[in-house]
Amino acid sequence: MKILIVGAGRVGASVAENLVSEHNDITVIDSDASRLTGLQERFDLRGVVGDGTQVSTLQAAGADDVDMLIACAAYDSINLVACKIARQVFNVPRRVARIRSAELPNMPELLGEDGFCVDAVISPENSVTDYLFKLIKFPEALQVVDLAEGRVSVITVRLSAKGLMANHALKDLRALNPNVNARVVSIWRAGFPVDVTPETLLRPQDELLLIADTADAQTAINQMQESHTSVRRIMIAGGGNIGSRLARYLAEDGYNVRIIEQNPSRCEQLATALPDNVLVLQGNGTDESLLQSEGIEDMDTWLALTSEDEDNIMSSLLAKRMGARRVIALINRQAYGELMQGSHIDIAVSPSQATMSELLRYVRRGDIVAAHRLRGGLAEVLEMVAHGDKKSSKVVGRRVAEIGFPKGTSVGAIVRKDEILISYSKEVIEPNDHVIVFVSSNTQIAKVEKLFQVSASFF
Repeated sequence: MKILIVGAGRVGASVAENLVSEHNDITVIDSDASRLTGLQERFDLRGVVGDGTQVSTLQAAGADDVDMLIACAAYDSINLVACKIARQVFNVPRRVARIRSAELPNMPELLGEDGFCVDAVISPENSVTDYLFKLIKFPEALQVVDLAEGRVSVITVRLSAKGLMANHALKDLRALNPNVNARVVSIWRAGFPVDVTPETLLRPQDELLLIADTADAQTAINQMQESHTSVRRIMIAGGGNIGSRLARYLAEDGYNVRIIEQNPSRCEQLATALPDNVLVLQGNGTDESLLQSEGIEDMDTWLALTSEDEDNIMSSLLAKRMGARRVIALINRQAYGELMQGSHIDIAVSPSQATMSELLRYVRRGDIVAAHRLRGGLAEVLEMVAHGDKKSSKVVGRRVAEIGFPKGTSVGAIVRKDEILISYSKEVIEPNDHVIVFVSSNTQIAKVEKLFQVSASFF
């Protein structure tokens, strides 16, 4: 796919890095030549120095021959204008804009064909906030993503030595609780995949990927982890967009929230804007005396959400040492995140991976309802809609076991109207089923997309 990206900042660079790894033809526009030089030295892509809101710049970048424009500059105005020009001047088929405003996504009349011609909106801040909220709702999980409008949950969890399934075979999972609609899709042991069979013995510290009816998700997790007391007390370092939005969501859901912000004027804004049950503290998350005076040892969860990786890492290490039960840090640099997760920092959250999960459904071909990166981008889960009939489709009217899915690919569930079928090989796919597919390698995604394409006779 030919993709034109406007903006080579943190978000744009991350999008370019992820998409170029899948052998897409990428061109990036930015007014800062040094940013483009850095990207071109690291990746096989083309850089064009200029203003993404100028017709001449878009022309020089080949806008008249691209499949998609992704506008992710720092300012909403640039992204909106770029999308409008791309549609009206160059007739670019797909146009995605990064929008930071909380108001614009709720104004389709401004974003649609009669407005700025935006096909889809991505909001890194919203994506990360939603992701963090799910991690707090499921405190034993390492990753949680929702599919089928929230009816299906995909959860990564580490098996505890005190978990019910520790040292049990997979076939015992349903026997322990036959009413739980869930199953294990993948297992990693010491960083390496393990074959998933009914006889596979689960060992403590195994990293398990579960798919479950959301109503049964917590019960499924409890079979893998020892029970914890409920999470109610939260402390957040960083009162930016992500920190303030998360504090609001948590407070409205009944959590006890304290938020630390260093900037005095920002503290005043937060105190005015946030609910009364959010305590706003002026200070630094690395201030040991402040954490001690605010009872860090009594906190169920600590979240470091400033814009500086180093501050987030250091404050999280300090909070953990002082007694916080679980610490989560926002870390932009992938190398830092991989280094810190699972050590004294329980979860390192990558904003770029959350953003890519939001963007992938528009990049993938076919009728994709949702797509999420798993395990730091090494795997992916797709929610795909099956169309056609047995003559025009390679999947409709066939049992899951009969479909020639690529190696390392498996069907996790089928959502059919009000039913959630946690998939087994004898299940037959019907028209309009939402099929949830796990792909262990990005190299197999194109083959999966091709399976779900319908032949011309369908039309």
